[in-house]
This record gives sequence, structure tokens and C-alpha cells, in this order.
Amino acid sequence: MAEPPTGTEERAAAPDAWADVTPLRDGLRAYLLIAGMWVRSTMAYRASFAMTAFGNFAATALDFVAILLMFSRVDELGGYSLGEVAFLYGLSSTAFGLTDLAIGSMDRLGRRVRDGTLDTLLVRPVPVLAQVAADRFALRRLGRVTQGLLVLGYALAVLDIEWTAAKVLLMPVMVVSGAAVFAAVFVAGGAFQFVAQDASEVQNSFTYGGTTLLQYPPTVFAKELVRGVTFVLPLAFVNWLPGLYVLGRPYPLDLPQWVAFLPPPVAAVCCALAGLAWRAGLRSYRSTGS
Repeated sequence: MAEPPTGTEERAAAPDAWADVTPLRDGLRAYLLIAGMWVRSTMAYRASFAMTAFGNFAATALDFVAILLMFSRVDELGGYSLGEVAFLYGLSSTAFGLTDLAIGSMDRLGRRVRDGTLDTLLVRPVPVLAQVAADRFALRRLGRVTQGLLVLGYALAVLDIEWTAAKVLLMPVMVVSGAAVFAAVFVAGGAFQFVAQDASEVQNSFTYGGTTLLQYPPTVFAKELVRGVTFVLPLAFVNWLPGLYVLGRPYPLDLPQWVAFLPPPVAAVCCALAGLAWRAGLRSYRSTGS
């Protein structure tokens, strides 16, 4: 009677599966180690960290102050009340804040490509994406996440939402999926830097510009733009489509209600495409030639 295969034999029998898991595990481990190093460096100067975190909180809070100033003159914006706009704002700001905290350093990649310092990352036995994402990990960016959660909490307190089990489940799902969609945009923008080199402002127009767009209701924008962020660059799945379902509001494009539950698969597809773009960009890198 044959003996059952050992763990080593099982891995040898399925090399492709382990080949996919191992780089992901190594990359995550390297990311956590690098990020932890920067966190320890930051916490060595706690007063400085507290001031910069508060500054980040205050700077992002000015965006919502601008919305409050608008509502001091009008009762509705695009047919939406202050509480409803705060709901969309809080979802977008929280999801983006989590991504910005985790991989916000991706916008420095263009500078590394231009001056050749990316070469130092290539010679290390660690995935380049993990190194770039964790580079100068800034814990102060928690200020944006905190501010977004506070606005979201305010919105939930003032709105009279008819809660169902589906809506309750959708709340954390849309925040996590929204963060994943933004992460895909960050990585795809980083891949673009291999071609454009130091063009971080182009990348920022889709990342920081994207979250600013989503902080307002879709009814204030032209339908062509709404279609673009729904079917081309699916930022609408961050908060517009699921958020309007929770609010009981119709979507401007008259889509069926079940699309509100598509953020997880949409985020997965976006991350897969961003990963392919990253690999293509990294393979095309030829250093500075100096």
C-alpha cells in the first residue's frame, strides 16, 4: 500500500500553484518589514509624528470644509442633501486614505526611473513592487483615514437609512473594494512611469483627482464623464454605485440594482490588469544608461 505524499512531494506535484503563492508571500513579508522599519523611524520622534499627522488631518479636512461652505448657500447639491454628500465623501476619503497609507509612495517611482536609483531595488532579492510601495511608509497618512471615518460617521448619524442585511454587509465591502480599486490605479500609474518617467502629476490626476471626483454626487457631472468612470476607469464602483444603493437613490445611467454588489469582482479585475501592466513596465525598464 502506497504511503500518502509528504508536504514536499505535494509541492513538487503542483509547482505552478506554489510558484504563484511564494512570490506573493515573500512580497508581503518584505513590505511589512520595510514598512515596519519606517514606522519605527517615525515613532522615534513622536511629537513630530503627532504634528504631521494632525497637519495631514487638517489639510484633508479643508476639502469637506469647502463642501460645508457650499451648503451654507444652498440646501442641495445636485439633488443631494449635506448628509448624503457627506456619506459619499466619507466612503471615498476612507477608501482612498487606506490605499494612500499603504502604497502612497508609488508616485515617487518616476523620479527613481529618471535618476536611475531604481537599479538599487532591482539587485535586491525582494519584489520591486513591495519595495516601491513600502518606501518611506508615512504613518502620518492615518490623518486622512481618520478624517474620512469621522465624516462617514457624521453622515450615518444624520441620515435616515432603511437598513437591510445587504446594506449592512455592503458597507465594509465597498470600503475594502474601493481601496483595492484605488490600489490598482496607483500600480497602473506606477507602470506608466516606466514609459513617461517623471510624470507623477498625470498619475495624481487619476488617484487624488479620482477621489475628489467621487466626493460629489454623480448628478453634478455630465453623463459622458459618469459613463467614463463607470465603464472605462471603474472608479464609480468605489462609492457611487454601492453608495447610492445604500441611500436608496437611482444611478444616473439607469443601471440595474445588482451592479451595486459588483465592487469585489471589479476590484479583482482591476488589480489583475494593474499587475500585468506593472510586469510589462518593469520588463521594459532599461536604466539610465549611465
